Amino acid sequence: MTESSKPVDFIREIIREDLKARKYDSRVHTRFPPEPNGYLHIGHAKSICLNFGIAEEFKGFCNLRFDDTNPTKEEIEYVKSIKEDVKWLGFDWQDREFYASDYFEQMYRYAVELIKMGKAYVCDLSPDEIREYRGTLIESGKDSPYRNRPVEENLDLFERMRNGEFPNGSHTLRAKIDMASGNINMRDPVIYRILHAEHHRTGNKWCIYPMYDYAHCISDSIEGVTHSICTLEFEDHRPLYDWFLNELKLYHPQQIEFARLNLSNTVLSKRKLIQLVQEGHVSGWDDPRMPAISGLRRRGYTPEAIRNFCDRIGVAKRDSMVDMSLLEYCIREDMNKTAQRVMAVIRPLKVVIVNYPEDTFEELDAINNPENTSMGTRKVPFSRELYIERDDFREDPPKQFFRLAPDREVRLRYAYFVKCIDVVKDSSGEIIELRCTYDPETKGGDAPDGRKVKATLHWVSALHSINAEVRLYNHLFTKINPGEESGDFKTDINPKSLEILRNCKIEPGLASSKAGDRFQFERIGYFCVDHDSSEGKLIFNRTVTLRDTWAKIEKSQKEK
Repeated sequence: MTESSKPVDFIREIIREDLKARKYDSRVHTRFPPEPNGYLHIGHAKSICLNFGIAEEFKGFCNLRFDDTNPTKEEIEYVKSIKEDVKWLGFDWQDREFYASDYFEQMYRYAVELIKMGKAYVCDLSPDEIREYRGTLIESGKDSPYRNRPVEENLDLFERMRNGEFPNGSHTLRAKIDMASGNINMRDPVIYRILHAEHHRTGNKWCIYPMYDYAHCISDSIEGVTHSICTLEFEDHRPLYDWFLNELKLYHPQQIEFARLNLSNTVLSKRKLIQLVQEGHVSGWDDPRMPAISGLRRRGYTPEAIRNFCDRIGVAKRDSMVDMSLLEYCIREDMNKTAQRVMAVIRPLKVVIVNYPEDTFEELDAINNPENTSMGTRKVPFSRELYIERDDFREDPPKQFFRLAPDREVRLRYAYFVKCIDVVKDSSGEIIELRCTYDPETKGGDAPDGRKVKATLHWVSALHSINAEVRLYNHLFTKINPGEESGDFKTDINPKSLEILRNCKIEPGLASSKAGDRFQFERIGYFCVDHDSSEGKLIFNRTVTLRDTWAKIEKSQKEK
């Protein structure tokens, strides 16, 4: 990366100033700290690219740390998927894979210190009572009746909590800060709760678990993180993090908050995504309509496109909505250079070339990618019977329709000029076949007599084509901000977010395609082979259409 191409944002400016001042001994050490209670989505990709990107740019380090403090929601499956997603995006944490659970014993000792200092106490209020006592944004909280327990009693109760003597919810350990604070996070927050649940790493060793706010800042401190980069919702938590580290006299990372990603026509709330999966609105986390990284990967998105997208949206201090068309633009931009062009007919209409020799065929040269000549050429078979797109023919064409029609001539890509001379219909009046003639003098070029045509159509040989299933994916939601008007995001689910076509015809050269292979279907869009494919049954997911909305938006913005 050259100096001129490096991203510029307020976080990087802070780091540059810190390096000039030799803060943290001129170290840069970040971390990506997911909770292993779900799958990563495109919003996490922004954080991954930011944290790992900064570490790489400033020749520092980035840890992958799992904040695994809630065994009731965490699974090893999520740990594996998160690691797979980070690696797929192109980042490597090397030997710096950590877990909050690595520090459970140390965190427990720190909690004991807080109790001894009179800064923490065991509380017997129920969760509902704790919420009631906490107050509101406009009303102060009130002290727990257990707030002034003697230190020795608190130490005894906390040890017994650890030993498993009490049921879930019966006791918590709370920090003693200020129940009148204007920041609700400072009103004696819970530090530990009782959970008799098996942890995916520590088993049944623990039955008390630290709360996220307590574990997070201490983990950052233990690991020597210099710049703790968080999204804006954690800004109000920063005074609490500072309080823990100050009281315990621990090393202080610098917390910096940035705006999380909001993407149009989708939801990025983990709670809402779980609802979509559990209620069957999608087939799973890797459904290609989901914004989960596994869903984007299955749909055919490339890591390069996602990283480019994250660079383009940048880092800001205020929340904003990013148009989905920018993400789609990034995948088009990448696949335009890397995906092989092929011909596929997804709604086939048969064409018989009546003056082409029967029982014969020829192989024509086709360019694999005009944007990347190193990809070379291929042979495509041409025969008397072909398939074209049903939408490429009109019996009674409107104005501005320049494709095939009765007595009209068009070009077939890489092949010949053809002219429709007859239309064959079934008993219901539906067109089932076109009869055409071809001009053998126009092979791969213009007509010798100089006549012109206004359209070029893609096609496949009926004799050689193979069948495929094509899944046409659209936005999962019809509204830019789902639920904004109705209050229920599910009312805005797009009933036409998936269309499945099962009688598609594709070039024979695609028969050996593997799951994950990407192609541009000429004149249709970009597609990826789905992992549901099997021998003899190819399934293609539409990654993105050829329509480039973002380019139009960008052009209109420049013209203003």
